[in-house]
Amino acid sequence: MKRIGHKGAAAAVTGNTLESFGAAAEAGVDMIELDVLWLRDGHTKLPAAERSPLVIAHDWRDAEARPRLTLAEALDAFTRPPLDRVEIDCDLKLRGRETELHDALRERDLLGRAMVSTMEVPSLVELRRLSAELRLGWTVPKSRRDWPSIRWARPLLYAGIGSLRARLPGIVRRRAPRLGVQAIWAYQHVITRRLADTAHTAGIELYAWTVDDLSRMQALKTLGVDGICSNDPRLFAELRT
Repeated sequence: MKRIGHKGAAAAVTGNTLESFGAAAEAGVDMIELDVLWLRDGHTKLPAAERSPLVIAHDWRDAEARPRLTLAEALDAFTRPPLDRVEIDCDLKLRGRETELHDALRERDLLGRAMVSTMEVPSLVELRRLSAELRLGWTVPKSRRDWPSIRWARPLLYAGIGSLRARLPGIVRRRAPRLGVQAIWAYQHVITRRLADTAHTAGIELYAWTVDDLSRMQALKTLGVDGICSNDPRLFAELRT
């Protein structure tokens, strides 16, 4: 099972930073997930020469709250120890600048070590057009808010999760092969044994996000997930084999 550090090791060190990536590598992860987006002044409606660079941040508020880490700076770090043996997942938050992300990976000879995951289906289509080599992950379900943290929304959320758990295997069976993805990145509470079996029958890996509880990690491992993404990769050392 693949051990994946969410934003590096965000529970130990501020996520989406070089320091957090280093902490994840020290914890022995196989892959580091990092968030990629463009800023307000990087919109695709602007001429390319006037756009801000792609950056590593969860959202615009996150990017504006701390020193900027560009995609180029982050990927350069993955060409040097201790990150040069760790796989990368670029979680693409916004659509429209897929070519720049692809080219940044290609220029550093990282296509073979990288995956791009996203909720944006048009981005998956464009990235597959750009490269047959780059691994792609479809992130489900599509959401822009942290609904579990909003108390009034939880009853609706749980009802929706129950429906999605029933429907998701069929959605994956029909759509994932056409998208040419190698992985499904699924919110931990929509994962079932049926979903894992469906993904594996299609030759697709199933990764769970974002799991910071050891007992939940063990349950997901028993269900047959191929990877777990966690803010605290130190927990992986405690997982039973």
